[in-house]
Amino acid sequence: MDEADVRQRARAFVARVDVSSIREDLSPYVTAANAKVKKDELGEGESGYTVTKPNGKHIITVNTLETEERQRFTVCHEIAHIVLGLESSHDEVPSWSFAKRHPNEIACDTFAAELLMPYQQWLSAVPKEEPSLELIQHMADLFGTSFPAAASRFASLSDMACAFVTMERGAVRYAARSTSLRQAGAWIPPRSVIPPGSVAHRIRSSGNSSTETGEVSQDVWFDDWEKGLDLWELSRHYQRTDTTISLLWFDSDDLPEIEVTRFGARVEDDGGLAELTGELPWPGRRTRC
Repeated sequence: MDEADVRQRARAFVARVDVSSIREDLSPYVTAANAKVKKDELGEGESGYTVTKPNGKHIITVNTLETEERQRFTVCHEIAHIVLGLESSHDEVPSWSFAKRHPNEIACDTFAAELLMPYQQWLSAVPKEEPSLELIQHMADLFGTSFPAAASRFASLSDMACAFVTMERGAVRYAARSTSLRQAGAWIPPRSVIPPGSVAHRIRSSGNSSTETGEVSQDVWFDDWEKGLDLWELSRHYQRTDTTISLLWFDSDDLPEIEVTRFGARVEDDGGLAELTGELPWPGRRTRC
């Protein structure tokens, strides 16, 4: 089950539910999943779990010691396990970490994001302007989710050329790209180090939790792209977990004109067509198809 399959199944689930008040109340999702939510104080780092009774009813337990936005995400994450039929595999890896996380957990995070920030509601609510700290925080508050989740959603669904990058302990773990960036062949290698010259590298090196926005050369982030063009980078560093996030964006007019195949491979420039001379390059009869 790939990411596209997960998103499709999540949107199909959302389509069967009345989501008019879902930003304040997740109970329509809970009911649709034949579940009930129980709140309890759990151990540190344990966000929640699900127990299924013999009658088929699912009991989702969430940790009351975590923030409200985290509890909402946990409810949707556990619903994902139920709907997708995927077993839990936490293995004591923090839920905010992409490092070594089981594919089932990553798939359920993707499903949860679709539930927390429904596709149609998001598109109708997001301001049609360039991203900013205030815009992303506004969307996070509006949908009751975290700043990183809102930034990732913005990048994934934006008409602009933008990307969202999650980094841990100085290495890239995940990058979400807008459609225009994917079509342009933009690529940020996973497991690569945070690139020197980026805003993310600068604020992480400071050793403090902080948020900054600045302009950087686009070839700092993207492989095999021409130099001389700039992009904007909004970056936030969380010192306690050594996690860094960056939202990257620029105008489509600034995108390098790179041709890629349907498999995403870059087409190398061979110098173009030869100058026309009026003479056919080969003798013989031409056949029209």
